[in-house]
Amino acid sequence: QVQLVESGGGSVQAGGSLRLSCAASGRTFSRYVMGWFRQAPGKEREFVATITWSGDRASYVDSVQGRFTISRDNAKNTVYLQMNSLKPEETAVYYCAASRSGTVVTVLAWYDYWGQGTQVTVSS
Repeated sequence: QVQLVESGGGSVQAGGSLRLSCAASGRTFSRYVMGWFRQAPGKEREFVATITWSGDRASYVDSVQGRFTISRDNAKNTVYLQMNSLKPEETAVYYCAASRSGTVVTVLAWYDYWGQGTQVTVSS
């Protein structure tokens, strides 16, 4: 069992930056692939980024490539999402998730545990 708690959300102007954190409970955090998803009002939850258990490989949705960076610190049981050059259309609740798959996964259904989410609001 893994419990995930996101933090770091808030309000920022377009072009600004935020760093999200996701703290995980449990001693097996390092065995999980971790991902970030987001859900805007009235829209489906969508994949944003994922990282392997070792942190040696990451994958991103095309729209955030080059602006967002996912990373993890297994000693702190924490995964991060650095978001730069934010756009108003990226206003959403951001969720972290943990997967027992052996490699990066972009599909929501492959994730086993979810946090409660943190709100990110980008104003124009």
